Amino acid sequence: METENTIPADFRVVTDIIYCEVCHLPIEYCEFSPSKEKCKKWLKENHPELANEADTNTGEEATESKHQTRGGKGMVRDESDKKKNKVTKVTIKRCERTKRKHQIIVTGLDQYEIELKKAAKLFSSRFACGSSVTKNAAGQEEIVVQGDVQEEIKELILKNYSNVPAEVIELTEDKKSKKSSQQAQAQQAQQGKKKK
Repeated sequence: METENTIPADFRVVTDIIYCEVCHLPIEYCEFSPSKEKCKKWLKENHPELANEADTNTGEEATESKHQTRGGKGMVRDESDKKKNKVTKVTIKRCERTKRKHQIIVTGLDQYEIELKKAAKLFSSRFACGSSVTKNAAGQEEIVVQGDVQEEIKELILKNYSNVPAEVIELTEDKKSKKSSQQAQAQQAQQGKKKK
């Protein structure tokens, strides 16, 4: 018996793969690289015959990609849409934790390109209290500051962050009503009676 390794006829071994010096991928994958233009430039300088092939392939694909293949309208947003979204409210809400303790919740600062962690650090150092960045139920990030410092936070935002106009800052209050807490206690008492 022969122990010789035989390769099937339909099996192809590729040994001459050219790697791009810019993105370090095979040149076929340069189009997926973040530095696509630099890759094209390198390819034209070092392998002009392959660069011409790549240009003809992308030219055909570009004409095909102009047409939609699935439903829906291809909507192109211009920069005016971004400016419309820019005018969002900065809400400084005062919430009552217990009878005499409050916390302030600041939302909307991230729309004005303010780093929330740095702003929370500024609030905590300025007011000598605890503050943190959390996500609310809607998934938006907000700053929670312990203490009743609503007016002071507004003044500090206007002083330190000039890109936030005074017109967009909204002061609100969220009080726990006595009736709702009494109703909740009454419902718990009724549920306790039903179980017995």
